[in-house]
Amino acid sequence: MSFRSGLLTIRTLAVLCVLAGGSGPGGASAAQTLKAIKERGAVACGVSQGVIGFSFQSEKGDWSGIDVDFCRALAAAIFNDPSKVKFVALSAEERFRALQSRQVDLLSRNSSWTMSRETELGLAFTSVNFYDGQSLMVRHARNVTSALELGGSKVCVQAGTTTEHNLKDYFQAYNIKYEAVVTPTAEDARKAYEAGRCDALTADASALHGERLKTSDPNDHDVLPEMISKEPLGPVVRQDDFQWFNIVKWTNFAMLDAEELGVGSQTLDDALKSTNPDIRRLVGNDGNLGEQMELTRDWIVRVVRLVGNYAEVYDRNVGVKSKLGIPRGINQLWTNGGILYAPPVR
Repeated sequence: MSFRSGLLTIRTLAVLCVLAGGSGPGGASAAQTLKAIKERGAVACGVSQGVIGFSFQSEKGDWSGIDVDFCRALAAAIFNDPSKVKFVALSAEERFRALQSRQVDLLSRNSSWTMSRETELGLAFTSVNFYDGQSLMVRHARNVTSALELGGSKVCVQAGTTTEHNLKDYFQAYNIKYEAVVTPTAEDARKAYEAGRCDALTADASALHGERLKTSDPNDHDVLPEMISKEPLGPVVRQDDFQWFNIVKWTNFAMLDAEELGVGSQTLDDALKSTNPDIRRLVGNDGNLGEQMELTRDWIVRVVRLVGNYAEVYDRNVGVKSKLGIPRGINQLWTNGGILYAPPVR
């Protein structure tokens, strides 16, 4: 086939797609999630069943956490109202099926970005909002300082997670014998550990800091320093709606860019008067980037004013203003020695 005839064929296929209703990534038939959310009047957000600092429901029914605030940021961008979110608590085993079956619009649920979850499940991680790693928690009385000292131990782990596989890989790599005590939920794993059914508890390090707070005496337990895996956590959507993928992805990026540019909920009014070209685009004074995603020009202003930039969300949920007190570490912006880096809003 000649280059010219091949080009004509491609153009013909493109025309047919348009006539058929635009079934490609940017076509009308694919861009249905935002429409459904607006008709429903709320973002259906899949969250965990209880990870302090990420998605946790109080006894009064109030939700809090980084993942929860991200859902609220989407609601702020779409409705100018962060309360328009329907939180759906999902176990590790049911979370991906719930997204595939359209029970939720996205997962904002401390889920690790892996290749198989995209290639096998037809899902798409939009970006990373927290770089984590798996660790282990042990009783302080054991005087253990390294995971390499846990030979012959029983380790509690939640089923249906990458955590279970990482545990096996780590101990196999170092030829360490252990016994996995597998439980259906993170809560069950912690309770089994507290009851003495296992010698250690394993999960993402950030989650372990929260589980430690749930014990009768947090000072009796130590989170070991080793990270035995890479766990990039972030929002997940289906692969069938590129418009929604972009909205979710750029909401996360916008919150990071806002922090980098010094635009927060307390400095927003000054930012709206700024002559800095990057800030003017961020707040919607120049360009129509929000409108290109069927949002408003000031969609980022809504997010920052009602929810905050990334630093504000981090600090109040897991950082210096929270009970967890987890240092930013690698979750600092790239300008501060971390690895969080967002493409520019332009």
